[in-house]
Amino acid sequence: MDCLLINGKCRLNGEVSVSGAKNACLPMFAAALLTDQKCVLKNVPDLSDVRFMAEILGQLGAQISNPSKGVWEIQAKNVSNIAPYELVRKMRASICLLGPMAARLKKASVSMPGGCYLGDRPIDQHLKAFTSLGATCTLDNGMIDICADKLIGSQIYFDKITVGATINAMLAAVKATGLTVIENAAKEPHIVDLANFLNSMGADIMGAGTDVIKIRGVKTLKGTTYAIIPDQIEAGTY
Repeated sequence: MDCLLINGKCRLNGEVSVSGAKNACLPMFAAALLTDQKCVLKNVPDLSDVRFMAEILGQLGAQISNPSKGVWEIQAKNVSNIAPYELVRKMRASICLLGPMAARLKKASVSMPGGCYLGDRPIDQHLKAFTSLGATCTLDNGMIDICADKLIGSQIYFDKITVGATINAMLAAVKATGLTVIENAAKEPHIVDLANFLNSMGADIMGAGTDVIKIRGVKTLKGTTYAIIPDQIEAGTY
């Protein structure tokens, strides 16, 4: 049997670089669909999920490039509202495409996402958020279809704390007319980072990091340059 022998009491010193947070990065890639201007993301981790999301955005019609290590540039001038099934099914985080596509394109069609082995993760709270904002949601043959001719700010109360639905609600509400109040919202660091990223694009989001997030919708969002926070799980591992 293999074993590890560890001699303790050795003083550690030095520095390590912590990669950017994947759970903040992927929603920010999706959020770049909210504007036709260029978004530049820095401190992006080199992960397969990042490359999958980049490929999805490219298939949707966005111009996307990786000019240097940890830096990605995204410009979504003319994009489709139908996400490619073969790519979406590989990654759970692709569900966050629904919010920005519905907000900007008024329609979104995304397959039920895969890529997750953590068990059943229903999307009912995502659909509840879209419905509260005035969208029509249908499920047909594994496809999620959102029709949002006009999103109206509303009060959204999640029956349970959910990071994914909080993200989708934020991404949709930033362009809804009026004030949206998200109650029982997720409070993770990547929720705060996404809010900061959206605010740098011109959004009006308050309360991220608490269980009540308030979003006043704006008509247009602009491009931005933003550095993603370090990944707290990787930092904690060190």
